[in-house]
Amino acid sequence: MDSWNLLLWLTTLNVTKQLKTRELKEVIMNRALKSVVKISVLSALAIAPVLMSSLDASAKPTGTRANYVGVGGSASVTNGGQDGDAAAVGGVIQGRYAVPKTPVSIRGSVQFTNETSTIIPMVTYDVPVTNKANFYVGGGYGLHESEGKPSTFGNRNAPVVTAGVEAEVAKNVVVFSDAKLGIKPYENSPASSVSVQLGVGYGF
Repeated sequence: MDSWNLLLWLTTLNVTKQLKTRELKEVIMNRALKSVVKISVLSALAIAPVLMSSLDASAKPTGTRANYVGVGGSASVTNGGQDGDAAAVGGVIQGRYAVPKTPVSIRGSVQFTNETSTIIPMVTYDVPVTNKANFYVGGGYGLHESEGKPSTFGNRNAPVVTAGVEAEVAKNVVVFSDAKLGIKPYENSPASSVSVQLGVGYGF
């Protein structure tokens, strides 16, 4: 074998070794990558139920389903601009019945002063915000006892829109607060009324 052929043979041998080494590296890398992917997939599958449980707990609060009757304070923050339309401070008796298997509640409220009272039956749509608290919106109708005399709602019968929150702070104890918008609840006045209530209820 002359020098030229020997050099050619050595070069070919070196290239072949390099190719084999590269192929071996690629095989090792591919196998390592596959192993990493498998471990990642298995790990993801293993922790998925825990993550989903946590997400369900945080993303889908259950709210409170407590039915209750409570008492508290009530204040109107508007007036109709006429005699007997003045803002008033008084009390409230309020209750809730949660309709089973629905996000709907039937509510009743009696807003009163030392002169008269207004009975307000309502229906609301309840939105859970935590596992023990709801936000709700709804409407109803105010039935005024003595027209012309003011309660914290107004001084005559009128439709009402409400929004509020309620939270079960202990066993059988519910704190509630809401605002009610009376639609033209004043005699001889086109004004609307706004009243704010805050109280504590006993759950059953």
